[in-house]
Amino acid sequence: MTSIPLGGASFDRAAHHRLDEDWLDRAFQNEDARVLLMKDGMPLVVGGQSGHGPRPMVWLGPQAAMLSDKAKRLFLGLDDRDAPVFALDLPKRFNLDASPIAGLGVFEEMRAALGGLDAFDANAAATARSIFEWHHRNGYCANCGAKTDIVEAGWKRECDNCGAEHFPRTDPVAIMLAVKDDQCLLGRQAGWPDGFFSCLAGFIEPGETFEDGAARELKEEAGVVAIGEAEYLFSQPWPFPSSLMIGMILEVESFDLVIDESEIETARWFTREEARSIMAGTHDEVFAPPPMAIAHHILKAWAERD
Repeated sequence: MTSIPLGGASFDRAAHHRLDEDWLDRAFQNEDARVLLMKDGMPLVVGGQSGHGPRPMVWLGPQAAMLSDKAKRLFLGLDDRDAPVFALDLPKRFNLDASPIAGLGVFEEMRAALGGLDAFDANAAATARSIFEWHHRNGYCANCGAKTDIVEAGWKRECDNCGAEHFPRTDPVAIMLAVKDDQCLLGRQAGWPDGFFSCLAGFIEPGETFEDGAARELKEEAGVVAIGEAEYLFSQPWPFPSSLMIGMILEVESFDLVIDESEIETARWFTREEARSIMAGTHDEVFAPPPMAIAHHILKAWAERD
């Protein structure tokens, strides 16, 4: 089974503890507690601003509680030693350089940070970022407009005014490789680096299956019509802000393209041999999506087939 970055059950979410405030408070004070820090969607990683290469995440213990009384606390679950795992979302005004943990690390842009984290840290950071971004966007009740409160260890918001309950949502996104005979279709958006091509993708709309949404997106963006059954490969949580990428391969009936330039800049067909050279980094024009992205693994899975 392919191991997809950011995915996998790397910790036990232990959701039964979310309603037990006393347990949560004791767990946060436990000397074995692990606490990751996040500010403005960026995790705290080891090193200074001039650091290069992979950098592990900074984990604190219960002493993290002294950093800010305004931080939002999220219970992520239990690690493989049953130690409680938390995340703190620090307020914008938090000044790292003037704090007790000055010098331990820096808040790194999420995409850059993820490439340097191991599987556990990456999954924890991705989960925390998605939940915190949801809180930032949903401070008020969609039903009556009143301010809502965070409950259930960070996994729910409640409205005292009308009683509505609000839960985090995940947006499903079809990301697919269109294929015909021994060729695959890759596209690019305006503004991407020169030579960067990737799989086509788009959000699933209400009333659609994953397969229907993938076929629709292929036709809308590139004018190709899917035939036969879509092949599901794997999925990936993508915390920008909270998507679930559904990786698929779909056969299409024709090589003819009709590009919707409001969606993508261009698309082109590549042979399997070219796809292998793209993955190997030896193609003279095109380079692959980075290993952190599910598109990298979709293209790799198809390219390595006989």
